[in-house]
Formats: sequence, structure tokens, C-alpha cells
Amino acid sequence: MKKIQTIATVITGSLLFTLPLAAQADDHIEEVLVSASLVPIAATRSANAITVIDSEQLKNRAALSVSDLLRDVPGLAVSRSGVQGSQTQIRVRGTEANHLLVLIDGVEANDPSQSDELNWGTLTASDIERIEVIRGPQSAMRGSDAMAGVVNIITRGADQPFSAKLFTETGSFDTQNSGFSVGAKTGEFDVRLGASHLETEGVNISRTGSEKDGYQNTNLNLKAGWTVSDELRLSFAARQSDGMNEFDADNDFDGFVEDQDKVSEFRNTTMRFKADFASADGRFQHKLVIAQSENNNEAFTDSVLGNMTASTKDQYQYVGSVFWDESTQRLSLLAEREEEDYRQRGPLSWGSDPNQDRERDTDSVALEYRTDISESLTLAASGRYDDNSEFDSAETFRVEAVYQLNNSARLRSAYGTAIKNPTFSERFGFYTNFVGNPDLKPEESTSWELGVDQELLNGDLTLSATLFDAELENEINGFVSAPGGGFTSANKDGTSQRQGVELTAMGTLSDNLSLNAAYTYTDSVESDGAGGYKDEIRRPRHTASLNLAWQVSDKLHINTNAQYSGSQTDTFFPPWPTPSQTVTLDDYTLLNVNANFSASEKLDIYLRLDNLLDDDYEEVYGYQTLGLGASFGLRYSL
Repeated sequence: MKKIQTIATVITGSLLFTLPLAAQADDHIEEVLVSASLVPIAATRSANAITVIDSEQLKNRAALSVSDLLRDVPGLAVSRSGVQGSQTQIRVRGTEANHLLVLIDGVEANDPSQSDELNWGTLTASDIERIEVIRGPQSAMRGSDAMAGVVNIITRGADQPFSAKLFTETGSFDTQNSGFSVGAKTGEFDVRLGASHLETEGVNISRTGSEKDGYQNTNLNLKAGWTVSDELRLSFAARQSDGMNEFDADNDFDGFVEDQDKVSEFRNTTMRFKADFASADGRFQHKLVIAQSENNNEAFTDSVLGNMTASTKDQYQYVGSVFWDESTQRLSLLAEREEEDYRQRGPLSWGSDPNQDRERDTDSVALEYRTDISESLTLAASGRYDDNSEFDSAETFRVEAVYQLNNSARLRSAYGTAIKNPTFSERFGFYTNFVGNPDLKPEESTSWELGVDQELLNGDLTLSATLFDAELENEINGFVSAPGGGFTSANKDGTSQRQGVELTAMGTLSDNLSLNAAYTYTDSVESDGAGGYKDEIRRPRHTASLNLAWQVSDKLHINTNAQYSGSQTDTFFPPWPTPSQTVTLDDYTLLNVNANFSASEKLDIYLRLDNLLDDDYEEVYGYQTLGLGASFGLRYSL
């Protein structure tokens, strides 16, 4: 803790020292955040540490998957078990992967049949307009899955009277990626349909053998809206990803995966209907959302179905807000019901019958109050009550403050509590040798953060620093020896600690060169059972990224991206009865370069070079990753 405090003192002091030297920022259009509050708010009025990936960045990076883009975000650590399409987890500020809530057009996309996580390996970057990453606990507004933060993914809608676009891409590892979109927008109606298909042969994810592990993903995206009147708008959004990925397994129980003819097929769907109403005088706003997410996962060995999991989550949500005092004060009420169904099928291989159907329901009420005390000071408080059919009722809260020191600098702080309910598989078991524990208690977190943002060079450059600290109680350990053999889950004694600092620099260095850099130090430890602490696995202490965007000419844009991940620990399971061992994964640096050339008003040509240094690395012990790759693509607007 002393190390973190020292770092915080140096950073905060350095930034505050620059305040008198900073020039006054020019007036500019305020960026609005959709997911940092129950009602969209201006970015400068939020105390959260936030990263936004906009449409221009998405175009210039031309990434295949969303997880590749999120490697640049401070505080996030990505772990991919192999190649493109493989199981991928993202951890925020040293927390667990299922502590991060993912929204797609406002629909919760976390899969209850996959430990309440989103498998990022199945989420392509096609048809996405904007990504907002909110770091820090959001349970007071978003509930159980938002213990560590929220990633809000906003898909593309129609923005022209008529548009039709095509794209195609070919690259290393026999990768093909192509798609189209068509959209129309009138004064009252708008609709857009996008479709894409990605497939790649990949490489072998095991350390031995030559069998390749491929991936396919077909994505459909539909978005439509109807402006009924000046006060009422109705909208619909749906997205489906359907595909497969090949993977290997450890069938000889030596602790390493080897070549296997195994395939996992998936189909993930989110859809929602939303009605937005705002009174003519702007004092009242109402939002009604009916949403559903559905996930189906099937695993095959030698073309024979082995097991399957599936889940459905239905949500019914109302948000009502009242504004007063010239809109400087706002009170919002959320009322929500969530119904989750979980299904599992598979052959009997260990212990009890794995075939099961489960469900859980949650009724929630939340309140959020925000006030602009002055042009310089914003205060906010939120609280949520969850009545869950499986657990005791839970209350969470969050308070935050933002103080604008002058036109170029601000301080922000937040304090809050959060919960994460045990997953279906933790409570009721899995179709392997994992035995459920129905007596698990929810995880509980208390955290705070303190940040400072400083604009320099007349607002062209922004420096930010955020210090964070969190304590987690009742952390669930998923690898506890079960009576009679196998494994089970149990709540740990003591507290787990997560603390660190995030540094960012973002701005324009010249008329044609922009910079986006980030560094994160994370110290994430758990109780070792003997009164001390040990590092948690797959959480590198040091991560960093650097992105340089160079507009070489009116037609040519070059983007250079570097991503660094420091060494981290993982767990190795040697043959029984040898106990598990902690191993160290080496640090690595990924260098990626993109070139975009506008051949005409309708045709764009791009070249992407991934892992240009051909760095050999592992993010999960024993799983090989991709080396140097190149892709060439075309985008054409009709």
C-alpha cells in the first residue's frame, strides 16, 4: 500500500504543478456518455475513469475482434486461450472476468451458462459504432455483474437517406472477412441491416503437433427507429453471432493440451425494444426497455456431440427521471425485473447427473441523484436494492464528486460497494469433475478511486491519473478439493486486495499526428490461507499501450499501435497426485501497424500488420498464440 501511496503522491503532485502552466481550453462540443449514469451525461460531469473508442478509431484499427481493441484500455488485462476465436477473458483492475458487465445496445450480454462471463472470442468488431469502457464498481446502478465496471457496445445505425457498403479482407492464416450493410433514414424512420462472415484456419494452439485450430463467425446486426413525435421515439436493436471454434484439450492429464479434434459451436443473440419519452418542457424523461439475450454452446469431439449449455436472460426495465432547478438537479428511478434460465446437458462422467435446468429471478429498484452545485462542482449518489430468488436481498451504493479546478483541470473521486452473485455452475456443478456448492455466499466489494485530469497545449493534450483501491470479501475459489474427489467452489476467508494506478495521455501533437498512451500498475493479491497474501493469476502488474495516428496526406492514414503486457503468473496442473504449481508467463510486446488509403470518395484500401515483431508469447499457460500476420482489405460505398 505504501508503494501505491507514493506513486499517487508523485503523480498527483506533478499534474497539479502543471495547472498554472496550462493554457485555457477552447470551447468544444461536450462528449456525452451513455452508460456512466441511468441517463446520458456529459463526460466532464462523471467521476468515473472512462475510455471511449469511437468510429474513427474503429475504422483506422480495422481489428477483427473487440478484445484486440480493449488491450489499449488502461486497467484491462486480456487472456486468450490460443488463437482468434478462442476462449477469451478480460479482467478489470485485477478483478475476475465475470465482474465485468457487457452491454450490447443496452442489453446485458454476459452468458449465465458460461460463469456469467462474455466469451470475448465470439465478439467480432463488425458493425460497431462506439465502445464505452467505465472502470470501477457500477453495481449501485447495474447490479451483480457490474462489480468491476461496464463495457457498453453501441452498434451502427442509419445516418444517411440511403447507404450501402461492402467490405472484403484476406490475410494470413487463411483468414477471410467480408460483409455488407444497407441503411435508410427519413425524417421519422431509420433502419440499417449489417451482415459479415469471418473465417480463419488459425494455427495449432497446443505446444506440440501441427493440427490447426480454426474459427468461423457469421454476424447479423439490425437496428431501427421511429420518431413518433417530438416527445416519443421507439427503437429496436438485435445482434446475432453464430459460429464455431476448434480447440485442443488435455486428454492424457499431463497438464498440457495436445492436438484433439474438438469443436465448440455457439450462437449468441441480443435484442431489445426501447421507448423513450421526454416531456415538451424537458422536465420529465421516461425509458421503457424490454430485452433478451440468449446463448447456446455445444461441444463436439470427433464430430460427436459431447455436452451443451444454454441460457436465456429476460429483462424488463423502466427508468424515470425528473429535472429541476434549470436541469442542474436530477433524480432518476430504476425499476427492473430480470429472469435467467440455465440449461446443461451432457454424458454422466463424474458424480451426479450433469443434466439440469435452473432459474433465478431478481427484482431491483435503484435511485440516482445528481446535482451541479455550481459550474465547478458536481455531486452524485446512487443506491440499489436487489431481491434475488436465490440469495438474501442486497443493497449497494455509490457516491461521487467532480470538481473543476479551472478550464483545464479537474479532480474526481468515487466510493462505493458492489456484489457478485455465485454462478449457476459454481452452485450446481459442471459436466466434468466439478461439483457444485449450493451454500456459496455472494462476493462483496468496497472500493474507492481518486483521479485528476489536466489539459495542456490549449486543450490539445490531456493527461489523466487515477488511483484505485478495492477490497473483496467472500471471494469464490473455484479449485477446492471436493469430498469424494474432483473439485468444488468455496468462499475464501479474509479479504482480497486490488490496488493500483492508471495513467493516460491523449491528444494531438500536430495538425496530422495524434497520440493515445496508457500505463497501468495493478497489485492484485488474495489470501494464501496462512495469514499472508499471494498474487492472483493472469493479472500482470504492468501493462501499457501506445497508439500513434498519422494523417500522412488527405488520402493516407497510418496507425501504429504497441501493446505491452508484463510478466504474470498462471497455474499448472501436473499429473495427479502432484499438487498444482504456480508458473510465470513472460512479458511480451505486440506491435501492430495499419495503413488506410482513400482511393476515391467511395473506395478505401487498407493494410493491417499484426504482431509485427513476431513475438512468441502465451497469455494462458500451454496455449500458443498467433505470430506475425498480414491482411489486405477493401471498403466500398455504393
